[in-house]
Amino acid sequence: MSEHLDVLVVGAGISGIGAAYHLQTECPGRSYAILENRENLGGTWDLFRYPGIRSDSDMHTLGFRFQPWTEGKAIADGPSILRYLKSTAAQHGIDRKIRYGHKVVAASWDSGDAKWTLTIERAQTGETLELTCNFLFMCSGYYDYEKGYTPEFPGRDRFKGEIVHPQAWTEDIDYAGKRVAVIGSGATAVTLVPSLAKTAKHVTMVQRSPSYFLPIPRVDAVADLFRRYLPESMAYAATRWKNIAVAVAFFNISRRYPARIKKLLMDGVRKRLGPEFDVDKHFNPTYDPWDQRLCFVPDNDFFRALETQKASIVTDHIETFTETGIKMRSGEEVDVDLIVTATGLNVVFMGGMAVTVDGAQVEIGETTAYRAIMFSNVPNLAVFFGYANAPWTLKTDLSAEFACRVLNRMDEGGYRKVVPVLDDPSVKRIPYVGLTSGYIKRALSRIPMQGSKAPWRLRENYPLDVLSLRHGNLDDGALRMS
Repeated sequence: MSEHLDVLVVGAGISGIGAAYHLQTECPGRSYAILENRENLGGTWDLFRYPGIRSDSDMHTLGFRFQPWTEGKAIADGPSILRYLKSTAAQHGIDRKIRYGHKVVAASWDSGDAKWTLTIERAQTGETLELTCNFLFMCSGYYDYEKGYTPEFPGRDRFKGEIVHPQAWTEDIDYAGKRVAVIGSGATAVTLVPSLAKTAKHVTMVQRSPSYFLPIPRVDAVADLFRRYLPESMAYAATRWKNIAVAVAFFNISRRYPARIKKLLMDGVRKRLGPEFDVDKHFNPTYDPWDQRLCFVPDNDFFRALETQKASIVTDHIETFTETGIKMRSGEEVDVDLIVTATGLNVVFMGGMAVTVDGAQVEIGETTAYRAIMFSNVPNLAVFFGYANAPWTLKTDLSAEFACRVLNRMDEGGYRKVVPVLDDPSVKRIPYVGLTSGYIKRALSRIPMQGSKAPWRLRENYPLDVLSLRHGNLDDGALRMS
């Protein structure tokens, strides 16, 4: 007989740890376990090991609402974040609920029994086992942990040096005193370049098109001020809401006045790098601010690498790899010893597992997201997915609170099944995410759609989601319990 639990949480990263805390705090009578494919908790922060790995948002908002971030740096390095996650899991007994080496390959819902059956592969033994649960929490993130995205570069096999994707970085990769090319212009590339430049001979960032850059301090002076005069929990909450307010305001102003914000961002780069640097070529994107995520530059580290000539930028299309480096379409050649392909991620929704409801295969791309947490016509399932324009944890924490509210309502009414039903003809299905980033475009057919109005509309607005998910009415006509 397979083991049965009330709730199974898939994934022991930042989302899974947060979901487990809310589950055991707000639904203390329910049994649960966390299934983690890898041998360690931490998800992203245990997987990525490339030089300089850090958060691209402040830890007062990327951290959990229930667990204050107490270290001095608001923009934290990967090892510090992993320590924070391990400490949080241990402090609340969550680490004892994790079952490592458990890869969920399929989930099947049976309405007759009102339960999910999960098919699991054991990494160490290769055996297959089954677990059942009444409710499923998917906290597996949004990308493939096995392999990052790398385009097909002509001439790749000709290059005599080493080629590595940041997701596959290992400690034995030697770049000291070497010439390095980092292909890409996103957050990973902007993190790698100044870090590699500390010991490499020279680092060239090769980009097809620029991104927007926003300098930010690593240490939040206002947070330090709050900590000096307020109790720790109050100081953390005050800093958190201060940063949320700034982020929401900046995003909304960017959407309303994109030309002004674009000028503000580019003028900042010009002021930093001086009139001789070709800012229009290397820092002038073809899209508006927040059509894609901005690249944050802690303490101007990226700009300092350019100023000291330890790093440079080439903006052009790659024609081919050569034996000694990269040849651009313009004819310019970049001779290097190591190529780092910071070219993005492969999006995998629901951990890539097969999902069936009463024997019928569920195509996630054909569903509509309810409150960006559940899927139309898929029962007893919650998916924890962060914001595109704000720190991930803000949304996943709220999603966990909402899911626990649903579970408690089911207990109160004696319900065994809950499912969102989209039967309002006035609701139009539209793309789930408004960003134009490459990893989003490549995955559009594999992720759910959203609806044109509530409760199917995705809100990229934390204060509004607090009202809706933490305090809003569950009786909205779309959520059916039976």
